[in-house]
Amino acid sequence: MTVRRFKCRICGNIYSPLEGEPQKGISPGTEFEDLPEDYTCSVCELEEKGKIGKNYFEEWNPTKYVCRNCDYVYDEEMGEPQRGIAPGTRFEDLPANPDDYCCPVCQIDEKTVKEIGKVSKDAFSPLVEEPEKPAESQGSAGSPPS
Repeated sequence: MTVRRFKCRICGNIYSPLEGEPQKGISPGTEFEDLPEDYTCSVCELEEKGKIGKNYFEEWNPTKYVCRNCDYVYDEEMGEPQRGIAPGTRFEDLPANPDDYCCPVCQIDEKTVKEIGKVSKDAFSPLVEEPEKPAESQGSAGSPPS
């Protein structure tokens, strides 16, 4: 299953249907297309950047995923050739079963294995890299409303 995520072009906030936005009454499982027409970016609102609507979001496909337990980063471009995972292997194509795929760093940490067991890919989140800051001289086309 491919998860379609969307990223705010202003602040870099990611909308994921896996999480929804419960604080706004948007349940997990709600696809971006099914968000209310008056949906606005939560982060832009908190940072007082204005009411940034759905038209300021673009589809975002992560290529790096970070283990929330140890901060190991799985990079699709690199794969894990030493473990038989070819470069270019999408994260979503890795086995979900922890006996078939688990975090390579957590699996060698005896304390982690003893306390929480094998750390499967469920413990990974998409790695959000910082958005590029627009140059001061750029303006109108991508600017948020005032």
